[in-house]
Amino acid sequence: MITWLKHAGAFAYDFVIGDDWRGAVVVALALAVTALLTRAVHLDAWWLLPVAIVAVLGWSLRRAVRAR
Repeated sequence: MITWLKHAGAFAYDFVIGDDWRGAVVVALALAVTALLTRAVHLDAWWLLPVAIVAVLGWSLRRAVRAR
């Protein structure tokens, strides 16, 4: 059971974090801000997450190309 949990945790970490932990942090922050705006301010903020994901993708690709 412990071995299975270790493997499941390693898979989840690799799937969520992957190669770019900064991107995962930005997406997590975008999720939090979207939830905060929706709950606290009652703003329809569904658009924030796709915008953040596209921005993070561009930022990550630019850093990867620059590193080469």
